[in-house]
Amino acid sequence: MAPVLPHCGELTAQLCVCIQFQTDIFLRGLPMAEKDKPWLFRTYAGHSTATKSNALYRTNLSRGQTGLSVAFDLPTQTGYDSDHILARGEVGKVGVPICHLGDMRALFDQIPLEQMNTSMTINATAPWLLSLYIAVAEEQGADVSRLQGTVQNDLIKEYLSRGTYICPPKPSLAMITDIAAYTRQHLPRWNPMNVCSYHLQEAGATPEQELAYALATAVAVLDDLRGKVPPDSFPEMVGRISFFVNAGIRFVTELCKMRAFTELWDEITRDRYGIEDEKYRRFRYGVQVNSLGLTEQQPENNVYRILLEMLAVTLSKNARARAVQLPAWNEALGLPRPWDQQWSLRMQQILAYETDLLEYGDLFDGNPVIAAKVEDLKQGARDELALLDQMGGAIAAIDHMKARLVESNATRLGRIERNETIVVGVNRWQQGEPSPLTAGDGGIMTVDPAVEADQIGRLSAWRQARDEAGARDALAALRRAAENGDNIMPPSIVAARAGVTTGEWAGVMRAVHGEYRGPTGVSASPSNRTEGLEPIREAVDAVSARLGRRLKFLVGKPGLDGHSNGAEQIAVRARDCGMDITYEGIRLTPEDIVARAQAEDAHVVGLSILSGSHMPLIEDLMARMAAAGLAHVPVVVGGIIPDDDALRLQALGVARVYTPKDFQLNTIMMDIVALVEPGAEAA
Repeated sequence: MAPVLPHCGELTAQLCVCIQFQTDIFLRGLPMAEKDKPWLFRTYAGHSTATKSNALYRTNLSRGQTGLSVAFDLPTQTGYDSDHILARGEVGKVGVPICHLGDMRALFDQIPLEQMNTSMTINATAPWLLSLYIAVAEEQGADVSRLQGTVQNDLIKEYLSRGTYICPPKPSLAMITDIAAYTRQHLPRWNPMNVCSYHLQEAGATPEQELAYALATAVAVLDDLRGKVPPDSFPEMVGRISFFVNAGIRFVTELCKMRAFTELWDEITRDRYGIEDEKYRRFRYGVQVNSLGLTEQQPENNVYRILLEMLAVTLSKNARARAVQLPAWNEALGLPRPWDQQWSLRMQQILAYETDLLEYGDLFDGNPVIAAKVEDLKQGARDELALLDQMGGAIAAIDHMKARLVESNATRLGRIERNETIVVGVNRWQQGEPSPLTAGDGGIMTVDPAVEADQIGRLSAWRQARDEAGARDALAALRRAAENGDNIMPPSIVAARAGVTTGEWAGVMRAVHGEYRGPTGVSASPSNRTEGLEPIREAVDAVSARLGRRLKFLVGKPGLDGHSNGAEQIAVRARDCGMDITYEGIRLTPEDIVARAQAEDAHVVGLSILSGSHMPLIEDLMARMAAAGLAHVPVVVGGIIPDDDALRLQALGVARVYTPKDFQLNTIMMDIVALVEPGAEAA
């Protein structure tokens, strides 16, 4: 199959320019500069359907993207088919739905996988999605041993920050190392795990915590992998572990963090694992720069933020990223359009091809300021790692790390609220001209609601057309392997070929290993924080006295959205203000939340949804609230919610809608008190 290339005329023009440029240099007698090769240019993409995502990938490749980065929707990430009750409203929203081999086949139609470098942001279902990928490559006639790419496959950070886990930690760790052991034999150029510190920073991690928690995760994986590969192959497997990191706006600190990562990884692989060959000790990483700091207010400023964050992972040659994907300027508003993603791609291309960055060695070697900061970060990370070791390593310390992240995020938000951390357009210089970028369609892409029904129809047709007996046999073999502790990759590939679905594969894992409920990091005890809270506490005490009991605030996360940072911070602040809080974490149905609101006799229900599924989920919840006799209970909603949708939610009876621009948590707390106050005497 022919590779995907730019149009011939465009390619010829580029070639002519290149020849002319080199001829000019030769005629002038100037030496040609030795340039480094640029990093891989990726765009994290996938939406609606496999067919539409395939068209987007092929377009991006024709425009100069050099690697694929696949975004899967939340049902796929959490192991549910598109017709599962928990998938309602989530299909195709934050990525592409992949339910079976047919979907994966459509996703990579006319894209030769043997020539691609494909990154798949997938964790709990990583063995399954890699199995589908291998099956499609085989159908294309590819030499599977030549496949290049990465599955993220980091479940530990899912427990801490992202929430797309399925099984408990120990069997999940075994699945991670099953992939590594399988790829050693069959896909030697594949990265079997991408230790992902990206979401740790999104959850509030300090640079030292990000370093330590990511490195502790890698150590846990390598310790388990040692027993699954021959000793003489272990150094090579250490060299196949890669990292996926975050780079924030404090780009000098972030640059130093990446140098610290490089040096600490060299220490760990040399001293803990005895790896002598330097090429296997090399810290290899890809990056998406920070989305946490992108603002809904004055979103055009996000372009500058993204550029500065990219510099942190490209300026320092000795710690330069091997692959970079950039968010789009409008991700705080909603789903980026193809043009928005193209703009981010052009940012990379301009830095790599128009500047002289790649013509020089490391710009920071010998710089005393950089060296001192790197050492400071390394020591902070070593201290954190020592504490985790005392606790038994990353798997044993999950609850501790989650609580620390919630605390760190609360500290970060508090600094913004108190104007100690300046965010342009948010807590300083808020006034400005309206952005022309958001005119017309609001600056975002929306997913057609009909996508979900279409996907469910194709899924039903797939099940009807497959060899049902063959699928049952494949699932039985998969279950035997899981129960016996065998490597699950071979039976998973057989199941992929047999037409087994994502939900069926994950159903076997749930049946054998159980399903995990992650820690929330929100303790029952209030913190010692008092600054600015006294007026709110007095108001909470007053309304609670009139109610005859403590004001009860139920915080819930309906659907599959695992971005729990906002819900956690609301719960923590409400608790510190004296409210009686119920927060049970992620992945609840509207039915679950309404039942709990009834059982707890909640005064206010707060919902957090960032996946774009707010309309169908809240329509369902509001109907259930009314049916349960709870129509009088105020419902407040927070998330990435366009203005038009906010009006629709209010028409449904939602009392308040909050978006990322509403960063003053104390204001939200007083709103909650005010919502309860009118009904205090009646209650």
